[in-house]
Amino acid sequence: MTAGLVFLAITVLSAALLAGFFGALHPAFDSFSHFRIHFSVLMALVALPLLASSYRLQAAAALLFAIACLATTANALPRLWPQPAVAKPADQIVYSLLQMNLRFNNPTPKKVLSLIGRTNPDVITLDEVSAMWTTELGYIASAYPYRILCPYPNGMFGVALLSRRPFAADTAPRCEPRGAMATATIDFGGSDVDVAAIHLSWPWPKEQYWQIGELAQPLAALGKTAILAGDCNAVPWSAAVRRVAALGGLTLMPSAGPTWIHRTLPDFLRRYAGLPIDQVFSKGGLKILSSTRLEDTGSDHLPVLVEFTVRSDQKQPGDGHATALAASGLSAKPQG
Repeated sequence: MTAGLVFLAITVLSAALLAGFFGALHPAFDSFSHFRIHFSVLMALVALPLLASSYRLQAAAALLFAIACLATTANALPRLWPQPAVAKPADQIVYSLLQMNLRFNNPTPKKVLSLIGRTNPDVITLDEVSAMWTTELGYIASAYPYRILCPYPNGMFGVALLSRRPFAADTAPRCEPRGAMATATIDFGGSDVDVAAIHLSWPWPKEQYWQIGELAQPLAALGKTAILAGDCNAVPWSAAVRRVAALGGLTLMPSAGPTWIHRTLPDFLRRYAGLPIDQVFSKGGLKILSSTRLEDTGSDHLPVLVEFTVRSDQKQPGDGHATALAASGLSAKPQG
């Protein structure tokens, strides 16, 4: 009887894993994809005891299926050891972007401001920008004078974009429907780059699928060289993330690793058992060099620091897609 119950559990987990591969057919299936790593590990653990039972063939098949499913998430699996830093080009300026879900009621906002001061990123994309954060971000207005804050209807889940570098001449930053996306064209040493912050809702049965549809036009309108970062509430291998990339003509950066877990659980579990839902996309003459997760700042998300270069159109003309992605998980050392 025990073996039969375990086999039933394997069957249920197999169905959940399989459903996650059909997310393009319906967002309900895509909701299962976000837990592919967890389902795969759980199924493997459940299947192991069955190898010594009459269900050994079914258990072996389950183990192979779990391993195959886990392989599709390889770029986002937690790293158990540090990765070597990528060599920075000597002939190009290296810029940095800091992606943070602030959490609307973060009890330690000064940790956020301290991290920004220590990493000194060129541009910052922010999610869950509540009224509280409007005040807190005012304290760094002199360091980041170029900014746009886009409120969400409930006053808690807005996005913001802050920059030390000026907005391109004759351009204006803009907010997209319901404060889910902020976009600005920023001048990086004479090269104009569209930078966007995005915050998607939770997956089905919440409104994520429909929200992406609302953002189809703004995503398609991103310039030929662009970088988009934010809390997508969706994992890299999901249909939702693939849809965002397709709408914007973007390439998804290899995941920095798990960034979210419920705030009541310890940071260790977030780093090794959380969900990798903070994503960075790019296209055109922008080359991602490295990405790394930073320390906890009081949110239920870990910050992600990305380093990149921007190709000078004057030096290397051409409109071809030149986005190059570094190896997954390369470490970016914050510059003070």
